[in-house]
Amino acid sequence: METKLLELGPTEWMAIRLSLKVALWATLLSLPLAIYVALILARGKFWGKQVLNVLVHLPLIMPPVVTGYLLLMLFGRNKPVGQFLENSIGFVLVFKWTGAVLAAAIMAFPLMVRSIRLAVENVDPNLEEAARTLGASPLMVLVSVTLPLMLPGIVAGAVLAFAKALGEFGATITFVSNIEGQTQTLPSAIYSFLQVPGGDQAALTLVGIAVLISVLALAASEILGARVRARVGGR
Repeated sequence: METKLLELGPTEWMAIRLSLKVALWATLLSLPLAIYVALILARGKFWGKQVLNVLVHLPLIMPPVVTGYLLLMLFGRNKPVGQFLENSIGFVLVFKWTGAVLAAAIMAFPLMVRSIRLAVENVDPNLEEAARTLGASPLMVLVSVTLPLMLPGIVAGAVLAFAKALGEFGATITFVSNIEGQTQTLPSAIYSFLQVPGGDQAALTLVGIAVLISVLALAASEILGARVRARVGGR
């Protein structure tokens, strides 16, 4: 029997494009907040630090369906936050690709924070102190010393988050459903094909594409990480 692993129809292409779009936006929008949260968890001393740490990592230990359901309860069109966003600025998340971005970002956020936090904790405080003694302000120390030394961790965290967002399924399908061309990402499309007779071949093709994208993302992470470490180390 002839196999056609590389033959993709409109449904498959839409799922691939939407997955890449969702994963990219989820990563870009999460990154500034992840850097800030990682910094305050690594360096900050304040009441409620452990509470914040638990909240950040909660999506890692909760079933993804529970996260999706909580998002639905918060941002549904009949719920307080969702109703406010729709009435005030016309912004709707539920059953939209923007909602898929939010779900993917929340599920990927803990991995990004953990990676960046480890990078912060490995920064030598003596280098920051030396910059302060030379008259650098806290902001200048952050920009000229801390952030450059954190770059390998930031790159690793961003790639981890992208890969996690690309493969997110449970929270996404619960929050925004599985609407072809609107919210159907790669995992949702694979799930849909597996539910219909004769859909195994299309599902297998999408699985192969998902694996390929993940491998390319990891390879890019290694290359970028090596270049950043070489630049930071002055080699």
